[in-house]
Amino acid sequence: MEKEEILKQFDEIERKVGRLIEASKSLEATNQELRKKIDSLEKELQGKMIVEKSYIEERDLIRSKIDNLLVRLAEITETT
Repeated sequence: MEKEEILKQFDEIERKVGRLIEASKSLEATNQELRKKIDSLEKELQGKMIVEKSYIEERDLIRSKIDNLLVRLAEITETT
């Protein structure tokens, strides 16, 4: 009788360990997927930051050219 109870307990422990192993594998797979997603999002963000920097530089250049044209226009109107 006692031997059967011990065997049942071992069977239960084996089942629990099996479930823990499955859960661990599932969590590892999820973790790997999330790491890939993070890497992808970081690359996407880096690309967007480069585009934004380029846009800001272009905007500043255009703003500078407009300011220069306004100064020249003001000079022309002052002399006439």
